[in-house]
This record gives sequence, C-alpha cells and structure tokens, in this order.
Amino acid sequence: MNPDITTYIDSITQPWQAEVCTAIRQRVHAAIPDVQERLQYKKPHFMKDGKYAAVLGTAKGWVSFTIFNAQALETPEGLFESSDTGDRKTIKITD
Repeated sequence: MNPDITTYIDSITQPWQAEVCTAIRQRVHAAIPDVQERLQYKKPHFMKDGKYAAVLGTAKGWVSFTIFNAQALETPEGLFESSDTGDRKTIKITD
C-alpha cells in the first residue's frame, strides 16, 4: 500500500469519512489482486496494469467512490450514478 494514500486517509478530519475510506481501500485490495495506488489530483487512485480502476475522494458531507471502465458492471438500481457514456459509476456515501 502506498504511504501517500495512508497519509491522505490519516489527514481526513471527519472520523466516519476516514473509516469509510479505509474500508473501501481494503475492499479494493481484496477485489483486485496486485492493484497499485497513486495519489493524483490530490485523490487516491487505484490502478491495474497501468489502467485506472477507481478513485476515492471526500467532500464536506460525503465520500465518493468512482469505478472506471464500468460499462459491463452490474450494480444495484439507484445505488450508483453513471456517467453519460456509462464508463464510470460513482457512489456517494453520507454519514
């Protein structure tokens, strides 16, 4: 795991957001063998074989998690927001 991502999560001021980010990070690593982490645009990005897999971010009242190349990914109705092209799916988690 990339220490820059650990520092990012440790610097989150809302405890619930830090907990959610830690849980998502652990699940990404469990789901994607050999996933690489990179802090880019001030957000944790997860990559596989040089391609973006997902990005994690926080805002005032939520944590967002975006999955890239998600056209074929089946997700529960109403849980994720899809981009116009359907290649990205985002969930916003609130307290």
